[in-house]
Amino acid sequence: MKLDQYDLRILDILSRDGRITKSRLAEAINLSVSPCWERVRRLERAGIIEGYSARISDRVRVALTSVWMQIELESHGVAVSDRFERVMRETPQVSECVAVGGGVDYLVLIEAESIDQYQRLIDGWLMEDLAIRRYFTYIVTKSIKKASSPLIRLKADNAN
Repeated sequence: MKLDQYDLRILDILSRDGRITKSRLAEAINLSVSPCWERVRRLERAGIIEGYSARISDRVRVALTSVWMQIELESHGVAVSDRFERVMRETPQVSECVAVGGGVDYLVLIEAESIDQYQRLIDGWLMEDLAIRRYFTYIVTKSIKKASSPLIRLKADNAN
């Protein structure tokens, strides 16, 4: 799906304010309401807009222990990676998981109720034999910045 400058502007605005009204969004991108809203619906149907969410204040959230992990797998075969990635997607405590290059295979953000729960999760993964060669654990002691969404920087002529 080709994205033009209107689509990119819509994505940028909605990534920062998912509750913006139809009329304010249309005004911000200089289109009338109906064509603007049809573009939003098209982006949703195409799966480019995956959903909307709210940022919840830390004052009312249960305090979680955030742990970053670097994980290196024993092999780089497709079956091993597919199995590992499936378990990451299915584990509710895993907030983020990205494959990376350069020394380790994955960076994983786990949000657990306690260090004990984190360790039990890791012990379970090791017992499942997910082909984890080694892992390094980094306990988050202070959050400096949390992004509500990534910045949108796409070229309209290159977006598919």
